[in-house]
Amino acid sequence: MRRKMVLGVVLACVVFAAGANAGELDIDNAPPPPENEQAIRDAVARGLDYLAKSQNKDGSWGTGSYSRDVAVTGLAAMALMSQGNVGNRGKYGKNVTDGIEFILRNVNQHSGFIGNGPSSRMYHHGFATLALAEALGMDHSELLEDRLRKAVRLIIRSQKPDGGWRYDPSPTGMSDLSVTVCQVMALRAARNAGVKVPKEVIDRAVEYVKKSANEDGSFRYMLNQASGKSYALTGAGVTTLFGAGEYDTPEIEAGLDYLMRGAGGNFGHYYYGQYYAAQAMYFAGGDMFREWYAKVSKELLARQQQDGSWSGEINEAYATAMSCLVLQIHNCYLPIFQK
Repeated sequence: MRRKMVLGVVLACVVFAAGANAGELDIDNAPPPPENEQAIRDAVARGLDYLAKSQNKDGSWGTGSYSRDVAVTGLAAMALMSQGNVGNRGKYGKNVTDGIEFILRNVNQHSGFIGNGPSSRMYHHGFATLALAEALGMDHSELLEDRLRKAVRLIIRSQKPDGGWRYDPSPTGMSDLSVTVCQVMALRAARNAGVKVPKEVIDRAVEYVKKSANEDGSFRYMLNQASGKSYALTGAGVTTLFGAGEYDTPEIEAGLDYLMRGAGGNFGHYYYGQYYAAQAMYFAGGDMFREWYAKVSKELLARQQQDGSWSGEINEAYATAMSCLVLQIHNCYLPIFQK
């Protein structure tokens, strides 16, 4: 039953993406239009405008300790791509191109690691790799494909013995679910863009994520932790399984129920959590997605600041990018949200 709903959402998404005009936010044709449709349009427009205006001259995004950060840059570029802006096409196409070029300049030619400072970790690499894969899926480039393949090879090489990933690009030690979801979604996007990903890598990741599930439907941070569960980690766990091609598993069913019970309100890593919960609910589809989206979209609108940004985690560019990605998830421009 769940698989049928997922495929139905995907087909509707592909039809919508094929018929819409690039650079145009057309929630009218996306399933289903929310009650606060116009407010969402306005909020997204203001959020994307804020991102465009706050981009650094070198093409990056981010301030403070996450200044000119490859992960924040990747997320901001994807938020703009979610409205059809890519390859210098669309209102913010140049902003996307500049952001992707910044990431490309920070791919290590030898290791494939994407980072631009001592604080860069596999979180940064995963989000940056995802952005490169999404860009390649929408606008092909030989340079982009080459750098993406190198970044993917690093992810594959650094998978831990337990099947997941952690902070450092090393194949030793234990994993955590939060870093793992970043790598799995990057691998899925790369595979969608034509980059080969060994099946055994995904199979091992699926087993790791399933072992991270708790009896109450939540997911925990590390396998050796009796606690450590959260709404954010549960969204990450369910999204990882969907992204790996799993649809009808007990872990997904229980995880979705847990997310529905916890939708709305404050929790740790709020924007990160809503970003993954949005993907989990969108792939679930149907009434579950409609109910979740109605609640969370109203909450996000209430959090937006006068200048169009969101704040509360990392920096404004990060929170704004995450919020715009959530609100635009049914636009279907990003290949990662299509299948």
